[in-house]
Amino acid sequence: MTEKIDGYEQDTTKFIQNAQVNGKTQDIFIDAKGLIQAIGPDIRKEFRGQAECIIDASGMVAIPGLVNTHTHAAMSLLRGYADDMHLQEWLSEKIWPLEAHLTGEDVYWGTKLACIEMIRSGTTAFNDMYFFMNDAARAVDEAGIRATFCHGFIDFDSPEKREAEMAATKDLVHHIKSLNNPRLKAAVGPHAPYTVSREGLEWCAEFSKTEDVMLHIHLSETESEVAGCMEKHHMRPAALLETCGCLSERTLAAHCCWLDDEECRLLGSRGVSVAHNPSSNMKLAVNRALPYGALKEAGVNITLGTDGCSSNNNLDMLEEMKFAALLQKFFWNSDTLLPAEEALAMATTNGAKAMGIPTGAIQIGRPADIVFIDAKHPTMIPMHNGVSNIVYSCTGGAVDTVICDGRILMADKCIPGEYEILEKAQEVATDLVARANTPK
Repeated sequence: MTEKIDGYEQDTTKFIQNAQVNGKTQDIFIDAKGLIQAIGPDIRKEFRGQAECIIDASGMVAIPGLVNTHTHAAMSLLRGYADDMHLQEWLSEKIWPLEAHLTGEDVYWGTKLACIEMIRSGTTAFNDMYFFMNDAARAVDEAGIRATFCHGFIDFDSPEKREAEMAATKDLVHHIKSLNNPRLKAAVGPHAPYTVSREGLEWCAEFSKTEDVMLHIHLSETESEVAGCMEKHHMRPAALLETCGCLSERTLAAHCCWLDDEECRLLGSRGVSVAHNPSSNMKLAVNRALPYGALKEAGVNITLGTDGCSSNNNLDMLEEMKFAALLQKFFWNSDTLLPAEEALAMATTNGAKAMGIPTGAIQIGRPADIVFIDAKHPTMIPMHNGVSNIVYSCTGGAVDTVICDGRILMADKCIPGEYEILEKAQEVATDLVARANTPK
């Protein structure tokens, strides 16, 4: 893609010409506020002369910026650190001990690394749950993409721990809101029904309602979680969340592999969104795929997430779309389940809806979150069906240019300052592991 711009000058009007949008060659005009003001095959005469930046998108397929609805971005530092282990051993022996040594600076650089990877593979918005989230927000702001942040609330039935988690959640929500940045949003993040007390879940539900922010939670990822909830609370996890007030149109539940049909209907009746994480679920052998058919029948808004880099191990949403479609077909023995069009919607329109952001489609009046895929990339040829290529054959390596909120974040596969970020992230990750493995 060639563009007539002086470096990466931003906040300017932009005219994108000859892009393939929904299978048709069209032009797009983006105003100085980063909104799509016009789109079509015949807008050139009226708008091209108004543009301060001309972008020639010939040979490019334009899609909405991808939306990753469940990840732990700074876990990019843990990529490859602990693989091929049983889930509970992986958590208790490797992940949690290492995370105990995390600092805000670690999270900052881990999130910077994650943003580079996401931009390179076409993601312009993500939903993040982790720690030191003020530092994560600083990294995302500098990267130029969108994110929603929640502190991973874990109290393990301890009143003292619960008070600390409540304070951390309040501080984060109020901090993110104080930034008054439309790209950065806050959420409440009770980790899961098995790590948060009933009192903690009830508080999170009420705080989410009071602050009008999303509630982001892991739900029924494994069979053992369901069994444990039945033993402790005499009800399944989704029913427990219902009694605690955690299920509403503000809720996004990740994984949901072990939901039964009644729980699917419950989530649908409450307007809950679900994040499918196929790569992570397969790698950690949770032994059941998300019940996509039952959730779809119940009217649930189904989205797509990568999970963190310690259980995936990448953040490539193009790859995740393919795995989502293939896992559903394989596990449920249905070759027509989750077709390409629905997989792409999960990663764009549905994700934006779940996160409450006005993106997810290339339409007049929406923010310009647009990804350009090189139609001449080997994975895109031949072009019998563009959507099928994007879902089943394309990977992040085919992404050429990324625009978020009207700002060019990557052009001709170039991201300014990328090399320095990669070098620093390697240094930080090495130091983190050394600290964690140094005997006291």
